[in-house]
Amino acid sequence: MMVNDGIRAREVRLISESGEQLGVKSTRDAIALAEQSNLDVVLVAPTAKPPVARIMDYGKYRFELQKKQRDARKKQKTINIKEVRLSPVIEENDFQTKLNNAVKFLNKGAKVKASVRFRGRAITHKEIGQKVLEKLADATKDIATVESKPKMDGRSMFLLLAPKADKEN
Repeated sequence: MMVNDGIRAREVRLISESGEQLGVKSTRDAIALAEQSNLDVVLVAPTAKPPVARIMDYGKYRFELQKKQRDARKKQKTINIKEVRLSPVIEENDFQTKLNNAVKFLNKGAKVKASVRFRGRAITHKEIGQKVLEKLADATKDIATVESKPKMDGRSMFLLLAPKADKEN
């Protein structure tokens, strides 16, 4: 942000610290007005004709801005993506183990990326892998929503599950 002597424009539309418009003034007059009350002239809208400047305590303004950014960082939620790898010809017990892992991840609030890796000639039967992924999605439908349908990427097929937002019950 342009402050005081850093403002290159000859004239600025000046706004007082209380928010009232003081009209178009030369930059020198604006700085003199701000210095009378120990404040700064800060360029708010540099692209306007003439540029808009505001009289304010720039140090205090920067501090408040940094405080808001810190609070925003604290409140933001990071989303983890856990992966569960399946096989197109997975046995029932192995499937149940993978399902339990996926449920555990979903209950902790992480997204689950279920992938089926096709090896060798198994790639010719993509529908088998898709059935396995749909079976997993169906088994977790009460705690998860399907964020992206099964789709191929190279020799793998992926499905993304996200935890349901309404987990009050």
